[in-house]
Amino acid sequence: MRKIDDLIQELCPEGVEYRELQLIGKRNHGTSITATQMKGIHKVGGEVRIFAGGNTIADVSLNDIPLKDIIWEPSIIVKSRGYIDFVYYDRPFSHKNELWSYTINIESVNQKFVYYYLITHKERLQEVARATSVKIPQLSVADTDNLSVPLPPLPIQEEIVRILDKFTKLEAELEAELEAELEARKKQYDYYRNQLLTTIEKDGKWYMSGNEVGWKTLGEVCVSLRKGTLKRGQLVEDGAYPVINSGREWYGFYESYNNEADALIIAARGEYAGFVSYISTKFWAGGLCYPYRSIKDDVIQTKFIYYYLKNNEQSIMDVLVSRGSIPAINKSDVDRIQIPIPPLSEQERIVSILDRFDALVNDISIGLPAEIEARRKQYEYYRGKLLSFKNIADRAEA
Repeated sequence: MRKIDDLIQELCPEGVEYRELQLIGKRNHGTSITATQMKGIHKVGGEVRIFAGGNTIADVSLNDIPLKDIIWEPSIIVKSRGYIDFVYYDRPFSHKNELWSYTINIESVNQKFVYYYLITHKERLQEVARATSVKIPQLSVADTDNLSVPLPPLPIQEEIVRILDKFTKLEAELEAELEAELEARKKQYDYYRNQLLTTIEKDGKWYMSGNEVGWKTLGEVCVSLRKGTLKRGQLVEDGAYPVINSGREWYGFYESYNNEADALIIAARGEYAGFVSYISTKFWAGGLCYPYRSIKDDVIQTKFIYYYLKNNEQSIMDVLVSRGSIPAINKSDVDRIQIPIPPLSEQERIVSILDRFDALVNDISIGLPAEIEARRKQYEYYRGKLLSFKNIADRAEA
């Protein structure tokens, strides 16, 4: 940072010029291709990479797409649909037509500097995409064409790129190390959860962790909780209560709730039909999930039932979810799921052990996930500091 400050003081103490991206870069069109076609022509070692939305790519041969659609120079690809992002790529490539890219061939502009600057605008552009698209967030060409980019003297751009390249490499190495450790913890957690919750039959009786268990259906030991329908327009950012519907994450937040804390929820419909979750706060249950709570917690705990179902989540999805145009699971089938009932003291022991593992692995506020997130925030902070410049035009107007 000190070297950058010295360079700024020497080369542009009054500020820098900002220019629209469309004035410094040539915008490229892509190629007409579908995701299915990309999958069909993908081959390991293909000379040309084709980009689509999200993380979808295909490596293909030179003769798989028209030569006129191949971009040969290093460029910045705009992921303009769904999750907004930018990719810097320096080998032959193309992209689906709904994406676009920029190639910058001005001697006074370091293209990777521009890429790093664009990255700092991802969150703002994501909000723009959400605001202008009803279904899937979508940017327009004008949203990036008209984006103003600072252009400090080239030595400053190059020094910033050098620093951020180093940061990026170190961050990637550290995240890979932490994520490997996190994956090992998850496997350990899954192993112990399976060991604690597996039932074994012996001489006509069933046992769990050495304790004899009885069996009842989910519908016999749990009561179904209330559900209600909310439209997206009713959700509020500062709502006190999470809204659970049919996915893995909260649907949003609302100013009221229709259920008390401590419940298990099974997604009823959609991509995550059969997914099991647990919520420890008051919440609003939407229409596309099945919320439950134990009828008698002094007989069988809701949290124990959740952990048992979570351990068997994949088999629930495989056996009970119908795979039509929209995956779905019937409540009558869910109600008939068999639940083992070990002694209450054993349930409490199992829940206590798995709670500790779950917090270590999954809670973003502690443990390894928090460390990964902290490193990302640190990198984003320094990147933002490096790429903030006074606009010389503002000074001229003053």
